[in-house]
Amino acid sequence: MMPTPSTVAAPAAASRYDRTTIVLHWLTALLVLTLFTLAMLWDFAPRDTRKQMQSLHISLGIVLAVVVAVRLAWRATRGRRLPLAVAGLQGKAAKAVHYLLYLLLATQVVLGFSWRWAQAEAFQFFGLFPLRFADVGNKPLAHTLGDLHDAVGWTIVIVAGLHAAMALVHHYVLKDGVLRRMLVGSGT
Repeated sequence: MMPTPSTVAAPAAASRYDRTTIVLHWLTALLVLTLFTLAMLWDFAPRDTRKQMQSLHISLGIVLAVVVAVRLAWRATRGRRLPLAVAGLQGKAAKAVHYLLYLLLATQVVLGFSWRWAQAEAFQFFGLFPLRFADVGNKPLAHTLGDLHDAVGWTIVIVAGLHAAMALVHHYVLKDGVLRRMLVGSGT
């Protein structure tokens, strides 16, 4: 179904987010995909490789925590705010999905730190130095937090996948410029 002129805000679709917002968006996406891929693959790796993959996952998770914090601070202070690209219920749904993704990312970061605390196991931060969040573990709590971390991870990937699919629909089917708002290019 093609949008009518009343459902697409042409000036909003034509403008772009600032470079910092765009870079933080795509860095978040890359980190989420990398973290998820590592988690899906390490069970198939030999024990030593699995431990290295898990340490890389935790190290990148800490980087994601920093990126999410910077992204939220940037959005709250200096990031370019654009009007909804699509009016009505569809625009409000898109905005709700963005807020849901922010909430899920923040929740995942808290769960990740909490899980590491409950596990009380040291890991190598990018192979540079060891880190340990606690000295005494709590196995039942670690198990629960691990299950929650997995569930939120899957939820993030599913919601982000739907978000990406809709961006592609807007770009290739509706051809309304919504995706270009988040692409680096001339005029940003």
